Amino acid sequence: MSIDNKQSVDKTEKPTPSDVVKVNKTSETKSQEETNENVDVVTEAIKDDSVKEKNPLAGETQTILAHVFSGDVEGEVYTLDQLKKPSDEYTEDEYNQLMGMYENTLNEIEEKEIVTGRIISIDDKYVVIDIGFKSEGIIAVNEFNNKQLENMASGDEVDVFLDRVEDKDGQLILSRRKADILQAWEKIEASHASGEVVEGLIKRRIKGGMVVDLFGIDAFLPGSQIDVRPVRDFDAYVNKTMEFQVVKLNMVAENVVVSHRALIENDLEEQREQILESIESGQVLEGAVKNITDFGVFIDLGGVDGLLHITDLSWGRVDNPSEIVQLDQRLNVAVIDFDERSKRVSLGLKQLQPHPWEEIQSKYPEGMKVQGRVVSIADYGAFIELEKGVEGLIHISEMSWTQHIKHPSQLVEKDDIVECIVLNINEDEKKISLGVKQLTIDPWADILERFPMESKHQGTVRNLTNFGVFVELEPGIDGLIHVSDLSWEDKIEHPNEVVKKDQEIEVVILGVDFDNRRITLGHKQIMQNPWEIYAKEYTPGAKVKGSVVKVTDRGAYVALEKGAEAFLNMTKSITAEFKEGDKVEAFIFRFDEQGKKIELSQLDADQKKTKTAKKKIDKKVDVETGAPTLGEISGLAKLKEKMEVEEQAEEAQKAKGKK
Repeated sequence: MSIDNKQSVDKTEKPTPSDVVKVNKTSETKSQEETNENVDVVTEAIKDDSVKEKNPLAGETQTILAHVFSGDVEGEVYTLDQLKKPSDEYTEDEYNQLMGMYENTLNEIEEKEIVTGRIISIDDKYVVIDIGFKSEGIIAVNEFNNKQLENMASGDEVDVFLDRVEDKDGQLILSRRKADILQAWEKIEASHASGEVVEGLIKRRIKGGMVVDLFGIDAFLPGSQIDVRPVRDFDAYVNKTMEFQVVKLNMVAENVVVSHRALIENDLEEQREQILESIESGQVLEGAVKNITDFGVFIDLGGVDGLLHITDLSWGRVDNPSEIVQLDQRLNVAVIDFDERSKRVSLGLKQLQPHPWEEIQSKYPEGMKVQGRVVSIADYGAFIELEKGVEGLIHISEMSWTQHIKHPSQLVEKDDIVECIVLNINEDEKKISLGVKQLTIDPWADILERFPMESKHQGTVRNLTNFGVFVELEPGIDGLIHVSDLSWEDKIEHPNEVVKKDQEIEVVILGVDFDNRRITLGHKQIMQNPWEIYAKEYTPGAKVKGSVVKVTDRGAYVALEKGAEAFLNMTKSITAEFKEGDKVEAFIFRFDEQGKKIELSQLDADQKKTKTAKKKIDKKVDVETGAPTLGEISGLAKLKEKMEVEEQAEEAQKAKGKK
């Protein structure tokens, strides 16, 4: 049943069609206006026998039995012209005036726009708002924020979004949330067009930047647009309210990009121009460390960035600028150079400190014992830092008196603290020569006393080369045996044919070069020169025996009984062929002690010539000493040359005779 007739029906009982008829009969006495209000629900009443309606304010559900329309027209029927015709109770002017007054009470509204309404009532769930339409609108309380609810009261005006004038139930649809969003976009669009500064709350951090709440709209703040300086801790900005400028807006994609850096740059621009106008070389300015790189430090001078190169951080050696300065540190710097065209500023920090080379001669006199830290190692030596800005070089040759150092890393490492002696100071070139070996006594100072000439010593083979053998006489003292001084008789191509590394060997001191720190040794000199014995045994013309050890096209090499090796030329032989192991008898044709060569011959003619020459020499031999003089030796040499010429002439004649 309807509310108007106040009849109640048990909600647990389902109404029957007869009940609906009874209700309709009792409602026939009602006015035609009330009947027309129930017409819209007749069809639903027939289908469900009842209509349940929920009162959003009371929170109750009531069952209403609707009037059943029979199809007959009830009451008086009016035409449209009759309705438009003025009433007999009013004149036409009075009627038009009343109609105008009524129409003024209604607002001309359109959907999807923001309208201003008046709050009728507020409860825990809903806010009822009158926008001047035929019905009020209801908005859920959760569409208002806490601040708005605290300041609202009945009768206050509020902006709402008219979503729909009428839904399927005839209800006016309003929204406060959509009104807030639309107003927010309007503010953002206006600030973007005018460049107006707006406030926003940084909500959270995301990849590449931050999310900012701007009038309830999420805007993007790139990391590079937070500050003019690089941001190292993004989390420190979360939940922080800051001023921003809208730099990019796309209404269709709902994309908003804001910048805080743009505001700072605007403030710094004027300050930057003032600094650039007044800056000059030699000026001392205060700045903050903005960025640190491998090659230097960028200093923010207040809108102007200057480069503090790593070489201008300190008079001493700097491996990394972070050893001297830290980020955001404030410090005074000197302007070294300013390029007006490129607006580049070169800064220096060490220029504010006294130069460490002042009075260097008095601080580090020659011969002074000092300590320093190894800061760098090169192939040719080690650089030692005596103090910040003062470095010296220990050359590889000044590291040891005796050791053969190939690289300084054999003795020192970086950051080692070493003790050394100041050898020399070149103040003009800012160079200091240092030495380590000068801390000990030079073992070469008395080398001739410990290793006199022709003295014999025992040594150890330390290294083998193509030209000889290095022998250690004592720790740090080495000598060289040339390959020619290893053996009197054998022709040695490489020392490893005679000795091995770490082998003990006996040597003789042949020479000492103190300036170049070299000692010449000999091994064959330990024994007597066998060629001195051969010179007595193998005189020219003497008969000898031996065995063929090697055969060549020119002749054969013969091992003599005394141990020497002689050569028998094919032209001096009475046989045409030789084989290894053949026994050979011949006589000494030529003996060269200096060249260590012995030549043999089997020809009688050669033997006669040799004996004749020997007799002539023997006659000139000194009776007392039995030794030839220098003149006699010279004459013997000339005789040998003469005999060779005669021999060649004789061979040439024989060759002609055969032809």
